[in-house]
Amino acid sequence: MNKQNVKKEVLGYLSMVIGCVFYALSVVLFLEPCGIVAGGITGLSTLFHLLNEKLPIGMITIALNLPIYLFGLKYVGWKFILRCILTVAVLGITTDLLAFLPAMTNDKILASLYGGICQGIGIGLFVKFQFSSGGTELLGRLLSKWTRVGNIPVWVGICDALIVLTGAICLSDANNILFALIVVFVSTKVSEVVLLGLEKSKLCIIVSDKAEQISEELLRNSPRGVTLVDGKGMYTKQEHGVLLTCVKNRQLTQLKQIVHAVDEHAFVIINESVEVRGKGFKDWSKEE
Repeated sequence: MNKQNVKKEVLGYLSMVIGCVFYALSVVLFLEPCGIVAGGITGLSTLFHLLNEKLPIGMITIALNLPIYLFGLKYVGWKFILRCILTVAVLGITTDLLAFLPAMTNDKILASLYGGICQGIGIGLFVKFQFSSGGTELLGRLLSKWTRVGNIPVWVGICDALIVLTGAICLSDANNILFALIVVFVSTKVSEVVLLGLEKSKLCIIVSDKAEQISEELLRNSPRGVTLVDGKGMYTKQEHGVLLTCVKNRQLTQLKQIVHAVDEHAFVIINESVEVRGKGFKDWSKEE
């Protein structure tokens, strides 16, 4: 293993630990004190703790994950399971070590928002550096394989929904469903920021009979490259130029103005780009 790989591995494990800290903080500072049961095995562990305070959330999280790892060993391999065990061990221990910290708020909506932010940071770091605590994600994979009905996201959603619903019933708090949805929504958005950054890009597809003129104006007024593809409208049977280009969000208005000025009849499709690599965007040398 060369120096670069060692550095990458060290950074990965350090980020995993930081992710566990943020995830643990979401539980001990916000969710558990306010009695919020979100999805995942940690959410189920939180429910057990709320029903019996003698049960530590971290240790219950580890205990509930172990059977899932055992069943999943055949399907995902020991290397993945080993990383899951390491992650959930750090998460469980960290959660119990930080359990002495006082609650940051008694407002359940604020707790859901802040808890979702902390969880999102943790999840984003896990995914970014290819770590996982297993939990309902791994359980969803197993159920998808065993039942051959539905895909992994569907089964993960079912498992999480059952945990949230169980929490609402056991705690006699129907509002728990709403708070859990807030946690999930916020954590999803925050994890996307951790993974992809704040800079968003758009993939633009421009169909026009004046593709050459549009491309010249775009190249003259924008640092972005443009690709011309020959196309044919199957309804009119006419040949059209198809331009492909990626621009950052702040450049989108300028692009539309240029296209409209050249050809007000141009057909423009604008898609959200998950990630763009290459000149002017994210450098390939920064590939994780």
